[in-house]
Amino acid sequence: MNELIKGFSIPFIGTSLGAACVFLMKNNLNAMTQRILTGFAAGVMTAASVWSLLIPAIEQNEESMGRLAFIPAAVGFLIGVFFLLLLDSLIPHLHFNSDKAEGLQAHLSKNTMLMLAVTLHNIPEGMAVGVVYAGLYYGSADITSAGALALALGIAIQNFPEGAIISMPLKAEGMGKGKAFVMGVLSGAAEPVGAVLTVLAAGLIVPAMPYLLSFAAGAMMYVVVEELIPEMSSGEHSNAGTISFSAGFVAMMVLDVALG
Repeated sequence: MNELIKGFSIPFIGTSLGAACVFLMKNNLNAMTQRILTGFAAGVMTAASVWSLLIPAIEQNEESMGRLAFIPAAVGFLIGVFFLLLLDSLIPHLHFNSDKAEGLQAHLSKNTMLMLAVTLHNIPEGMAVGVVYAGLYYGSADITSAGALALALGIAIQNFPEGAIISMPLKAEGMGKGKAFVMGVLSGAAEPVGAVLTVLAAGLIVPAMPYLLSFAAGAMMYVVVEELIPEMSSGEHSNAGTISFSAGFVAMMVLDVALG
């Protein structure tokens, strides 16, 4: 149980530390800084999807399914993508340009829409942490305590800029530092909730663990391609985002392999 609490707390702490930048920095994050941080987050999430989720999902079925062990991983991955596609249509945000989103944006501020976007892609991150720790807790997947910790740390690293990206603009618009900090922290609240629900679900359907692992990977990759890559590639000097993506990917890969 202590492992679960620690695993759920670490990513949330990452968001909170990022939101705390509102007390330390006078100015809002500039476009280049946001691009670099977004690229790094995208790299972390991509590597986590491969090493912490898809590979364990495939390995769990190798003995029973042989060369067909990829099937549960492929099915779960695609379901995860379509699940986020559905959420994307139900919760329109800054990068979703439907008439519904445009109507909503007419009544909500850009920062409110940004919070919706962050909350949206915190859901698969929480699920990823939850399903990995569920596999560790129930002993139903080839996941080590160090490997689960590596994923939690990786998600925490990429949560840091998210907290700052929420709290800093709110302060710039005149909101008090304390309230802006709280709003930044709350933007990450979907993660521990998603993690707890995933652990409970995994306990009921332990044989479905490979599907759950790959489902979380598909959901995270949807966020990377739909949200983070366009954000890190926009404007001038987009190569900074690409370099940062590579750094994040390598950092998460090293964490997972070294600790796993």
